[in-house]
Amino acid sequence: MADLFTAAVEERLRSTAPLAARLRPRTLDDVVGQDHLVGPIRPLRRLVEQDRLTSAIFWGPPGTGKTTLALAVAGSTARAFEQLSAVTAGVKDVREVIERARQRLGERSQGTILFLDEIHRFSKAQQDALLPAVEDGTLTLIGATTENPFFEVNPPLRSRSTLFRLEPLDADAMRTLVGRGLEAEGAEAEPAALDLLVDRSGGDGRQVLTSLEVAVALAHPGPVALAHVEAALGTSALRYGRDDHYDVVSAFIKSMRGSDPDAAVYWLARMLEAGEDARFIVRRMVIFASEDVGLADPTALLAAVAAAQALEHVGLPEAQLNLSQAAVHLATAPKSNRAALAIWNARAAVRDGVVGEVPTHLRDAHYQGAAALGHGDGYEYPHDHDDGWVEQQYLPDELTGRTWYEPSDIGFEQEIRERMTQRTSPPDGGDR
Repeated sequence: MADLFTAAVEERLRSTAPLAARLRPRTLDDVVGQDHLVGPIRPLRRLVEQDRLTSAIFWGPPGTGKTTLALAVAGSTARAFEQLSAVTAGVKDVREVIERARQRLGERSQGTILFLDEIHRFSKAQQDALLPAVEDGTLTLIGATTENPFFEVNPPLRSRSTLFRLEPLDADAMRTLVGRGLEAEGAEAEPAALDLLVDRSGGDGRQVLTSLEVAVALAHPGPVALAHVEAALGTSALRYGRDDHYDVVSAFIKSMRGSDPDAAVYWLARMLEAGEDARFIVRRMVIFASEDVGLADPTALLAAVAAAQALEHVGLPEAQLNLSQAAVHLATAPKSNRAALAIWNARAAVRDGVVGEVPTHLRDAHYQGAAALGHGDGYEYPHDHDDGWVEQQYLPDELTGRTWYEPSDIGFEQEIRERMTQRTSPPDGGDR
């Protein structure tokens, strides 16, 4: 009776489960997307088909199929399959799984796969509890995480695991999922409604199926129309985890460096919509103004600093206008990193021991007794000369001739180069 009751409960849960859960594939052939991992002769497929999969970490954004892929692996292997969630499981649960795995291995030579969802939520001590069993082969661990495993998974455990990165589903894969969902629901949909559903789901398979399920319920008993999809989508939260924080700001910086204002404004919008700290964004822009634009456009730093000040005085959302203006300015400005290279290389030289004494004529001559030491003797005051410049030595004797700042021929630095060249060239072509 207990078995009949349990079977009835499971059947009831299957029939009432969310659409995404009902459509979970049972084998690798049923997996939608991730062809770089499970396509013909691709690495994960080959390892699973040969039953030689060692411990692995599935890393990717929500809705890309990490749990789905783990269950498909379970359906394609002769090994036993255990599943835990790091949200609810503790060290005790892990030890119990390890003990059952040892029993299977000893009694019938059957290996065990442990799928640990959200492994990044396990503490260092909890992850360490897995290590011996993974190391000696008692368990094959499959960990799933939305966070960068190089930040969140202990190095010893990570080094014993193969990292498989899952990507957001492309439009074709999303359409395949939607087609399966409509078939499972016994429903139809207008082409425009399907296009909107795929476009707005951002490569998240779970979200597209969840939204489809709601849209079908709203449309029942008729076909799904555009209005049903719009209502089902509502205001979906923008995915933006720790890894996205680093990736999106990297794309923002590289878009400005690549002089693409449209991309720069887009990534700025992504960060603002996700609730990124605007002060962090503007700090990166101030750094960028000197590191990547530099003296090719001296006004770039002024624009970035002005945006930072505007943010403090005005605040969001109004300051988005100032941030956008600064981002466009930085993206469209001529680029030169020569000012940044100058300080990087000069500091490297100092660290390497390239130092020297301050020349006597440059030393402080304002205190009593300095003149007796020869301080300031021979120093020429540039403002006493007609063009405000005089040739004299400013570097230590050991470093004369060394150059750290070399202006480019880009933007305003071209004028700087011409000015510096004129100062160092002999007048009228004669010898200096």
